[in-house]
Amino acid sequence: MMTEAQASILRSAIDSRMNIVISGGTGSGKTMLANAMIAEVVATAPDDHMVVLEDTVKMQCAAENAISLHTSDTIDMARLLRSTMRLRPDRIIVGEVRDGAALTLLKAWNTGHPGGITTIHSNTAMSALRRLEQLTAEASQQPMQEVIGEAIDLVVSIERQGRAGASGK
Repeated sequence: MMTEAQASILRSAIDSRMNIVISGGTGSGKTMLANAMIAEVVATAPDDHMVVLEDTVKMQCAAENAISLHTSDTIDMARLLRSTMRLRPDRIIVGEVRDGAALTLLKAWNTGHPGGITTIHSNTAMSALRRLEQLTAEASQQPMQEVIGEAIDLVVSIERQGRAGASGK
């Protein structure tokens, strides 16, 4: 899926507790990469308390010190994110950010919760940042470029190659 140099960069980002956004189109392998990165967190920082939030169950986290929370008809992602802060997580993982809850996630990452991972639908790293800006606009009238810049340390953009799977960029 990626070169050893690319894998080394991702391992270093995980070890450095960077907040990572994985972007790509449908079927590009975003969830597969996120699960591999979560496994790396579990292997290198097994004591980290992780909170995994999702709409649809796709994330796989084998950590003993992890909690998985899911949205429902009455509880949306923004509400889950606000509740997460009371759980004192070391790392906040969001399966896919797709609405105004993006702003809540960015604020959470900016309040002493580095080392998070999320996925987003977009075709390039730059379009992932633009998409985050659009999503935060659903929750705020003010531009959020600064909040995005402070919260996001690394954007990983992947794309689908043929029908066989994904390829790192």
